[in-house]
Amino acid sequence: QVQLMESGGGLVQPGGSQTLSCAAPGGISSIAAMGWYRQPPGKQREWIATVTWSGNKNYAGSVSGRFTGSRDRTQNTVYLQMNSLNVEDTAVYYCFLDRDRLPRVWGQGTQVTVSS
Repeated sequence: QVQLMESGGGLVQPGGSQTLSCAAPGGISSIAAMGWYRQPPGKQREWIATVTWSGNKNYAGSVSGRFTGSRDRTQNTVYLQMNSLNVEDTAVYYCFLDRDRLPRVWGQGTQVTVSS
């Protein structure tokens, strides 16, 4: 079973930055895209970014211009650089992996708390 390893969550002050990473096992292939969802306290999970393995990127309006997704194909890793964080960005962040004709795989989630 494929497992994704997330890292980079924690406590950050408003206006600060944080980078999340999510690594898929090195032996897998046929990656189509990786990306991120988040679930704020008491709310539903929401999509925020997708990075296709060909390099295209898409963002939710709530994070566009502040968050940047990137990927390292050699490491099967996707990153989420988060800038200008505010308290509304507090959430559990989940990465996902999409492969051709296979079910989506989810990461375990990492908590990001924006607070002074």
